[in-house]
Amino acid sequence: MSMEGLGQPTASFGIFDHLDHAGGSLRQQYTDRLKIAAACDEAGFLTYHVAEHHGTPHGMAASPNLFLSAVAQRTKRLRLGPLVMLLNLYHPLRAFEEICMLDQLSGGRLDLGIGRGAPVELSFFGVSAEETHDRYREAAEIVLKAMETKRLTHSGRYFNMYDVPITLSPIQRPHPPLWYGAMKPETARWAAENSINIACVGRSATIRAITDVYRAGWKAPPTQVMPLLGMVRIMVIAGSDAQARALAAPAYARWIETFTFLSRTRDLPLPPNLPTSFEQALNDGFCLVGSPSTVLEALKRQVTEAGVTYVMSQIAFGDLPLSASLQTISFMRSTIMPALADPFG
Repeated sequence: MSMEGLGQPTASFGIFDHLDHAGGSLRQQYTDRLKIAAACDEAGFLTYHVAEHHGTPHGMAASPNLFLSAVAQRTKRLRLGPLVMLLNLYHPLRAFEEICMLDQLSGGRLDLGIGRGAPVELSFFGVSAEETHDRYREAAEIVLKAMETKRLTHSGRYFNMYDVPITLSPIQRPHPPLWYGAMKPETARWAAENSINIACVGRSATIRAITDVYRAGWKAPPTQVMPLLGMVRIMVIAGSDAQARALAAPAYARWIETFTFLSRTRDLPLPPNLPTSFEQALNDGFCLVGSPSTVLEALKRQVTEAGVTYVMSQIAFGDLPLSASLQTISFMRSTIMPALADPFG
């Protein structure tokens, strides 16, 4: 637990990836990402999380489960999963079947992130903003219900099924670990009550308000381990601060260009709390860039300030070269991860 007054901060590490378009060959980008996943597996990262986006160059994993099935075949221990699978774009029975297949293909390594999706992206598929909340809740209910039955019957507003034979199942029972993006304290309270891992984005103080509510709402028995409280951070580590910044600055500019694509082309407001410049991202603590010692000290401080137990590292973004991502993985394996490991874990 990473809280003030409790000594050395500790955290485990995973990868978060928008799989945003680097601007070159998409086939090569997929190949490079699979190399990164294999390196993360060797380095001891916990999970590879992949976002789902549509109609934007900020997300080239439109079918995250398809990409992750390839990751599963190139890794042995690394857990993997969508963050999040947009249930509003799936028939829940089809979503359930894909989830079961991926858990089976990976040998029970699936972490399942589920969510609603951005209204503009859902609109491309004819899903209106007014129905996203209720439709998502109904789909999630069906997916989880299917995990626990051999015959599925459901009558609802959006979906109706009667006596459907359930012939697939996940390895992890009753279902794979669940993840949700927690952007506000109210969401954290719900996630804590349902034992769901959370992923947070923002400044450390903003995240701390969310993790404090989660801990206050966590009522499970002492024998049950608390789910992970994660924060997303872009990370570039090199031999010196100057070298790391020279790599990260142009890549961040490319990342922002794809991140804001739909906002710019559809005349929509920019995503809230988004550092639009590299310097602002550094000042906000969203980007951790520098030598191993520089990043380690910043990360120790942020883990404590944010009250998180899990760091979701964006080590591949924009047009950052593959070699830079692999170098960051190497430094994290040798320096960052051992320094923040739980000695009692």
